[in-house]
Amino acid sequence: MAQRVLVTAGGSGIGKEIARSFVASGATVCICDIDERALAAAASEIPGLRTVACDISKRPEVERMIGEAVQALGGGLDVLVNNAGIAGPTAPVDEADPDQWEAVMKVDVIGTFHVTRLAIPHLKKSRGGSIVVMSSVGGRFGYPNRSAYCTAKMGLIGFAKTLSRELGPWDIRVNAIAPGAVAGERIERVLQGRAGAEHRPLDEVRADAMRVQSLKRFVDPADIAALVVFLASSAGKSISGQVIPIDNDAQTSS
Repeated sequence: MAQRVLVTAGGSGIGKEIARSFVASGATVCICDIDERALAAAASEIPGLRTVACDISKRPEVERMIGEAVQALGGGLDVLVNNAGIAGPTAPVDEADPDQWEAVMKVDVIGTFHVTRLAIPHLKKSRGGSIVVMSSVGGRFGYPNRSAYCTAKMGLIGFAKTLSRELGPWDIRVNAIAPGAVAGERIERVLQGRAGAEHRPLDEVRADAMRVQSLKRFVDPADIAALVVFLASSAGKSISGQVIPIDNDAQTSS
């Protein structure tokens, strides 16, 4: 039986690559995203993709989305990929906008909690379910001016490890992955924000990002997708409760 997969924030970037890879593996995939145009574009690009609009920072929308997604997947769920998240402010703690700081928690942590708690009853009916939580190199290393993001991503590691212990009796595996700097528009915005916060040239900030990793390139989103598909497959059946870096051997965050 084909896996039934839900990917949050699947309309673009890493989420779309994850959805694409699962479809290529033969899975039935539904994505949710706040951006309805991105959903439509992804659906036109990836044959058979199901889509549901949702702002996961809003509990009623999550409650609706889970029901619609499970229905779109044929009435069940085998794999949940918690990919949704926002980067938040780039500023020292004492200068950070509190509304922006709290917004990161609402999406990255609280939104992930609600998606997961509502998905669990469906995953328990699966023959070996899997949850993958998207953390970050920021969940392993704290770094200046990114307190909201690091706090959220570190919290998600604790969430994943706790879930792995709670859900093991149902043969549900839970892992977190921790990507480093991923090629795409998002890392460019992060680098620009860091350059502004530190009053440094963008080229210098970019060079620092490369300096702390042994492989001198940004992470390919397709490689992250391949890791997620592996963890959810039978090849990953003995892996649970782990934090798996995919960061070009970064020694501090970037």
